[in-house]
Amino acid sequence: MDAITLSVLSSKLDTIVREMSNTLLRSGRSTVLTTARDFSCAIVSSEDELLATAEGLPVHVVGAAHQAATIKEHHPGFSDGDAFLHNDPYTGNTHAADHTILVPVFVDGEHFFTTSVKAHQADAGNSVPSTYVPFARDVYHEGALIFPCVQVQRDFSDIDDIIRMCRSRIRVPEQWYGDYLALVGAARTGERRLQELVRRYGKETVRAFVTEWFDYSERRMIEAIKTLPAAQFHTTGRHDPIEVMPDGIPLDVRGTIDPDEAMIVIDLTNNIDCIPAGLNSSMVCSINNATAGIFNCLDSTIPHNEGSLRRIRIDLRENCVVGIPRFPHSTSMATTNLGDRLVSLTQMGFAQAYDEIGLAEGAGGLAPGMGVISGNHPGKADQPFISQIFLGSQGGPGTATNDGWLVFSNPAAAGLLHRDSVELDEQRYPILVEEISVLPDSEGAGTFRGAHGVKAVFGPIDTDLTVAYTVDHHVHPPAGVRGGGSAGTSNALRIDVDGTVDQLPLAGEAVLKTGQRVISIHSGGGGYGPPTQRDVERIAEDVAEGLVSPERARQVYGYDPETGRRIEVEEGAAYRAV
Repeated sequence: MDAITLSVLSSKLDTIVREMSNTLLRSGRSTVLTTARDFSCAIVSSEDELLATAEGLPVHVVGAAHQAATIKEHHPGFSDGDAFLHNDPYTGNTHAADHTILVPVFVDGEHFFTTSVKAHQADAGNSVPSTYVPFARDVYHEGALIFPCVQVQRDFSDIDDIIRMCRSRIRVPEQWYGDYLALVGAARTGERRLQELVRRYGKETVRAFVTEWFDYSERRMIEAIKTLPAAQFHTTGRHDPIEVMPDGIPLDVRGTIDPDEAMIVIDLTNNIDCIPAGLNSSMVCSINNATAGIFNCLDSTIPHNEGSLRRIRIDLRENCVVGIPRFPHSTSMATTNLGDRLVSLTQMGFAQAYDEIGLAEGAGGLAPGMGVISGNHPGKADQPFISQIFLGSQGGPGTATNDGWLVFSNPAAAGLLHRDSVELDEQRYPILVEEISVLPDSEGAGTFRGAHGVKAVFGPIDTDLTVAYTVDHHVHPPAGVRGGGSAGTSNALRIDVDGTVDQLPLAGEAVLKTGQRVISIHSGGGGYGPPTQRDVERIAEDVAEGLVSPERARQVYGYDPETGRRIEVEEGAAYRAV
C-alpha cells in the first residue's frame, strides 16, 4: 500500500477514536468521565488485534483485544446491533470498576472491527462505597457486580434485565445509567464512522490497510530495538506496608533487550504469590503496565498496536501478585498502586541499562486527594453521592532530557488524566477545598529533577464525608536513577475542629465530620542524574519560583543563589527530598 493511503487511513482511525472519546466526555454524567477523563476508547480488528488507541490510557487500551476476543468465546452467533458489557478482570478486563462496552462492527453482514469503550465507574456495587477496596480478602469481600462479556443490547436496543441489575445494586443508579448511555453512544459513534470508512474506501482496501499498518508498525519497532545495544536489567521495588503485608509488597522486574531478534522481554515470574488484599494485578494490567514502561523509553512516533506489540513479550505466571491472578483473589486496585510501581520499575530498568534512555520513578498510589468520596448531600434531600476526585496529583519522574511533569497524575495513566475543577467539585458535592499547593523541596533532585509534590486540603460542609484511599510512597518514596535523588513522601492527615492534626491510616476509609479536613500529601517524582550536574539556570529558576529553597540549592545542587556560582557539595549530602 502506498504511504499516503496508509497515512490517511491511520489518521482517520485515530480521528474516529477521538470522536468516540469526545462523545463520552461530552455526554457522561459522572465527574470521573466528564472532568478527569478516566476512560479510554479503542478499535480492535475482526481478528481481535489492537488497531487504534489515539490518546487512550495505557493501563486501559493495551489489553483491549483480550476483551474483544471473549465475544466469540461467549457469543459465537454475535450479529449486527449487538453490544456487550465486560468488566471481568479474570477474562481480559483491568479491574471490576472499569466497565467496557464492546460493539462488533458489521459491513454488509461481515464483521470488520470491534469498538471498545472503557470507563472507570464512580461505583461498581462494591461492599463499601469505593471502587477501590485495598483490604478486600477476595472477590466476595470486594463485592462488585461482575459481567463477563454479557450481552446488553440486541438489535440496537437495551436488554432491560441487565440494566435493572445494575440500577438495583449500584449506589448512584442514575449516575451509572447516564455513564452507561455515554459508553454505548461512544461505541455506536465509532461503529457508524467505521462503516462509513469501509464503504468509502472499499473492503479490500481496508483489509489491506489493516495488514500493512500492523506490518509497518512492527518494522518501526524492529528498527527501534536494533538501534539499542543488547542488554539485561533487574530492578526491584516495594509498595508501602498494608495490614496483611506489614513489610510491604516486594516487586521484581527483569528485562532483556535483544537487538538480534528485535525482541524486548519483561519477566515478572519472580514475584510473590497473590495476596489476600485488593492490590493484586489482573493479567491485562500486568501486561499493560510493563508494556507502558517499555513504550515510555522508545520513539514516541512508533504506533502502539498489534504490530509493535509483536516485538514485546511479557512473561507471567499464575497466582502471582503481578501476573495472572487465581480466582477468587481480588484485583480491585489493579490499575493503580502496584501497576504504577510496575510501569516505573520497567522504565527504570532502561535507565539502568542505557545512557540517556529511561526514566526515574513516578509517584503513584491514591492519597485522599485522589480518593473516592461518598455521603449524603444535605442540599439535595440527603441524596447519596459517590465519586472519585482528582484534586491532587502525583509528581512525574525526571528523564534523560526533561524535568518531571507537575500534573503527571500517575504512571499507569501516563499523564493523560485531568485534574478536577475545584469549583465544579464544590458545586457538585458538599465539600470545601481549602488549599491546593505545590510543596517546595519535595522533588527528587537530579540533573533533570522529578516534579514536586502537591498538597490538597478539603473537608465536608454540613454532612459526614467518607474518603476511601490507599497511600503509597510514604515509606518507600519514588526513587531516582543514575545518581538522581528520591522524592518527598506522601501522607494522609486529618485536621480536627480544634486545629489539631492527627495521622490517618495509610490505607482505608476516613470519616470526616463538619469542620474536619483531610490533608492529602502527594509525592513528587524521582530525579534523573546527579543533582550537581543540573544546569545553573534551571536551579536559579526553581529558587526564584520558590520550588527549591536556597539551602537545598547549596546543599544538594551545589549552587549558591546569592553569588550565582557553583560550590562544592559536602560529601554524603542527602539527596532525598523533604
